[in-house]
Amino acid sequence: MPHTEPTIEPLRASTRLYGLVPCAGVGERAGTAGPKQYEALAGSTVVGHTLAALQQVARLHRVLVVLSPGDALFESCVPQFDGWVTRTGGATRADSVAAGLQALTERGAQPTDWVLVHDAARCLIRPDWVDALIDACVDDEIGGLLALPVADTLKREQAGRVSATVDRASTWQAQTPQMFRLGLLHDALATATQRGTVVTDEASAIEAMGHAPRLVRCPAENFKVTFAPDFALAERLLRTR
Repeated sequence: MPHTEPTIEPLRASTRLYGLVPCAGVGERAGTAGPKQYEALAGSTVVGHTLAALQQVARLHRVLVVLSPGDALFESCVPQFDGWVTRTGGATRADSVAAGLQALTERGAQPTDWVLVHDAARCLIRPDWVDALIDACVDDEIGGLLALPVADTLKREQAGRVSATVDRASTWQAQTPQMFRLGLLHDALATATQRGTVVTDEASAIEAMGHAPRLVRCPAENFKVTFAPDFALAERLLRTR
């Protein structure tokens, strides 16, 4: 059967933008007692800072948080959040994002609407960075993501030793939000699942469909809190803003 490229639908004048925050992970690498997104941080919680920033982005029609089915902490940890919540998260990020897209569709979102997927643990995100992504991608045929050019020399490891030096030219570090149209992202994730393709972020699923997402430069401050020392750094940065 000949391969056919997915159709890119034209934008509608009434196209909306939605935030989608997968928040069903357990954060095993963080070394915290519970899910890292609920760790106390600079007067709030990790995900509390994340959602507070997203809710300041005026062009986002709604922000949807995707929780695990058994999550009993969210409302008490983020009492000020007034967006949408669904407890349909899955075992992987891709599963949770796919569930979030379904939840948005059930709430009236259309295939041509934009979805900005953002990591719950990127708690230093600023509204103006999100606005810069929207400005760069809202008229783009595909969409794009916040990212940072790699400045350091990169090494490939094998058994605890350097096996090769990786050429860093034209290499970027992916961040979030990652902004794609709902229908295209849904199809990309579904295709990846059918093919058994490992999806580490939304852009990789879009790339596997033959598309080239736009890169929108963002500061290194937009890092994901992953390991124990990251919490202290995030605390200092948040308190000195």
